Amino acid sequence: MKIFHINAFTSALFTGNPAAVCVLDKWLPDDLLFSIARENNLPVTAFILKQKEHFEIRWMTPELEIDICGHGTLSAAYVVFQHLAKTLEKVIFKSKTELLEVNRRGDDIILNFPEKLIEACHYDFLEAALGVKPVATYNHKNERVMVVLPTEASVRDLKPDMATLKKITQRGITVTAAGSEADFVSRTFYPKNELVKEDAVTGAAHCLLVPYWSHQLNKTRLSARQLSRRGGEIQCEYAGDRVLLAGKAVLYKAGEVLL
Repeated sequence: MKIFHINAFTSALFTGNPAAVCVLDKWLPDDLLFSIARENNLPVTAFILKQKEHFEIRWMTPELEIDICGHGTLSAAYVVFQHLAKTLEKVIFKSKTELLEVNRRGDDIILNFPEKLIEACHYDFLEAALGVKPVATYNHKNERVMVVLPTEASVRDLKPDMATLKKITQRGITVTAAGSEADFVSRTFYPKNELVKEDAVTGAAHCLLVPYWSHQLNKTRLSARQLSRRGGEIQCEYAGDRVLLAGKAVLYKAGEVLL
């Protein structure tokens, strides 16, 4: 089975968000897919299977299967465009829940994701856990909390108390603020994830961030920067109930999995 190790949302090696992409010729049992994801030990492994007019896709972390993954999808599209179907300008991925269209424009790969709606929420312990007073706090279902902080510096310098953040019922927490060089900046944490406490670049979080900042800044095209240690950049567009995320990717290594 072919396997590729991709760095997504970056144009430089050793930055961006790493993902494995495995190219299947048939679906394997779930326990075997999870074993491969755990062996890869990367934030996510994307499994893709070619069909007549689309690719089926699933995303697995070493711990669980997720319903959508930005950097895993961008990495999978990079593999399709650069190694499997070099003449394609568009690829359709079919997940368990929807069809995802991915286009390429030069070196940019453009994801077309659904907007994720947010509602205001409040946690008494957040200010103590973050060490800074939030400007506003929102959540998206049971998936993610989004916390607006006062400045880019407060996002960059944040040293959260992970033990306290585990009290949050949602899987992840994203902090954000208006940026100086980019329109907005962010960081994303997964307090209950033993492998990835802080994500490098989080496409899924931008399905919340882009609509919020589009309304705040009164513009539909925005530049975003994730201020993780590895770092990453995303060019964003808010298009109705869809969010377009454009980024680059780099191949780190390629090989075969022997089963």
